[in-house]
Amino acid sequence: MSAVLPKDGPETLAGRLTRTLILWVGGVWMLCVLAVVWYVDREINHNFDSELVEVSHRMFDMAVQELGKLQHSSTAPDAPPMIAPKQLFSEDAVMYQIVDIHEHVLLRSAEAPTDAFDVPLAAGFANNQTWRIYTVRHPTLGLYFQVADPLDERRSALNRTLFGLIIPLGAVLPLLALVLRNVARNELRVLQQLAGEIEKRSGSDLRPIATLPGLPRELRSVGDHVNSLLERLSHSLDVERALAANAAHELRTPLAAARLRLQTALEHDLRRNDVQAALDALQMLSHRTEKLLQLSRAESGASLARARVDLVQLAGAVAQEFWNDPQISERLALKVPDAVAPVASGDVDALAIALRNLVENALRYGGGGRVVIEVMAPCTLAVRDFGAGIDADQLATLQQRHVRLSSDRAGYGLGLSIVNTIVEKHNAKLELASPPPGAASGFEARIVLRPA
Repeated sequence: MSAVLPKDGPETLAGRLTRTLILWVGGVWMLCVLAVVWYVDREINHNFDSELVEVSHRMFDMAVQELGKLQHSSTAPDAPPMIAPKQLFSEDAVMYQIVDIHEHVLLRSAEAPTDAFDVPLAAGFANNQTWRIYTVRHPTLGLYFQVADPLDERRSALNRTLFGLIIPLGAVLPLLALVLRNVARNELRVLQQLAGEIEKRSGSDLRPIATLPGLPRELRSVGDHVNSLLERLSHSLDVERALAANAAHELRTPLAAARLRLQTALEHDLRRNDVQAALDALQMLSHRTEKLLQLSRAESGASLARARVDLVQLAGAVAQEFWNDPQISERLALKVPDAVAPVASGDVDALAIALRNLVENALRYGGGGRVVIEVMAPCTLAVRDFGAGIDADQLATLQQRHVRLSSDRAGYGLGLSIVNTIVEKHNAKLELASPPPGAASGFEARIVLRPA
């Protein structure tokens, strides 16, 4: 599926990215142009200065010889500056003059204006408004040789060079902006596709988002997090649906029984037996409601901590709750190891709920016999009874919800389902055996945890 991209604008990511790229690239381009202008100006002036230096050293001796010939043929001692009759370099006109140490002009080229060398007499470069002059002194004679170069020529050469560079670069800038715009749109196409996939999801469709081809690492991470969120949402919805289903299944019978008993009691002037039966039905309703809440909490995994849990203290606390009932205290026994108490990693409240459910099942379905809570190394909690037990086929389906052993017994039902869910959240194992190892009959459930 090809996603339809919206028009670029300041409110779209593609538009913002394109604008930012153009501004930054344009700014860098301008800096590069300024750097080129500075470099070209520097190189052109350096080349022109090098030519002036070379020409001055090549022409100095020839100009001195020419001056000697003119002075030999001249008879006037105070004659004005002599003009060279010909160019020393026929291919190009060179502006030059020879000056003595008293700044008297002795010889000047015919093309040289009178104000071209209007600078202080000193060796090296000097500038006036229109000329750049290089002055060199003769090593033995008291003469200075000056060569002038018009600044206009330098500016013209610089302008020609810069125009030759800037005009192509300026023509490329709109093309570069178009390329940046297309690149931004193409690179963000996968983001638009990812947004389209996310937009398809709803409360009735929480499937994971498929991995799109060409997705960069950052967007793959976004997709993974979205999938993780969808998984948690799906799990939460499953927990809510399961709670509704469990409530409808588990509470229907005690509610109907309580309503029937109360109606019977009203019809027979509130007989004690009927009222007691209604109270028993309400007690069963309260018990099953508590189990449903425990199951919902276990399935949601809400607030499951990961801390060090002393299994001996945990088993002792759970056993003490049952020992407070005189009818149960003599049936329930606690067995702990003589060595160091096992320490597991988990949520102490959730593990207490799991152990309490195992003990309740053993007390209820153990045939009125003895029940033992045992803490075993390295990190195992075991609850066993010595009743009739169950066969292998029933043992395989016992951890499923609402399973009943027979029509005349309530079965283990939600209890083991709660235990199994809590064990799964702890990445532990629930092991069931009937009869327990070394016993002729009974039932045993073990929670095998990970050491802390």
